[in-house]
Amino acid sequence: MTTLLALDTATEACSVALLHEGRVSSHYEVIPRLHAQRLLPMVQTLLAEAGVPLSALDAIAFGRGPGAFTGVRIAIGVVQGLAFALERPVLPISNLATIAQRARREHGATAVAAAIDARMDEVYWGCYRDEGGEMRLAGIEAVLPPEQVSLPRDAAGEWFGAGTGWCHAARMPVRVGAQDAALLPAAEDLLLLAERAWARGEAVAAEQAQPVYLRDNVATPKKTG
Repeated sequence: MTTLLALDTATEACSVALLHEGRVSSHYEVIPRLHAQRLLPMVQTLLAEAGVPLSALDAIAFGRGPGAFTGVRIAIGVVQGLAFALERPVLPISNLATIAQRARREHGATAVAAAIDARMDEVYWGCYRDEGGEMRLAGIEAVLPPEQVSLPRDAAGEWFGAGTGWCHAARMPVRVGAQDAALLPAAEDLLLLAERAWARGEAVAAEQAQPVYLRDNVATPKKTG
């Protein structure tokens, strides 16, 4: 059976999860600015509690963004270090999709407009629908002002708003049946998405573990001279 490790540090939450012999275990903490210190110890504790050595992992999944730039880089640094050492592939998973998956698990939502506060008066935005228990992207992920967000053109039924971007709900032209603006991505939900991605053969080599910021200008070095 597949053994997968998932970790996420893209927001204020820091979390790790393990799938082993069909069972899921996880640790989740909201610890702003402490991710770098806590992530590896959380991984070690989780594996030790499950009695699973690092060598048993088939692949490592991680939140590839969008989210806090430093947080996303912390996750990728740890994932690449482990994946290179173990010679294992990685599974990059969207943090917006992870939020949508958590909204399905905790609120029973089957259509989710996920939003993460992107600072600079913008939100990271993506809409997801339940397909066989997995929240799948409908359209594209984008970063844009709250006034410009929208549901898919074929949107029908009741949608659920999830994520910190919904602190700007009053400015959004989108109406949802309910919302949870406190919802952060959790590795437990990321793990489910990763398991589906693994089954589809979507794992990539460790060097392809790249962040997705959606803001092209953020990670681009300034020209000199």
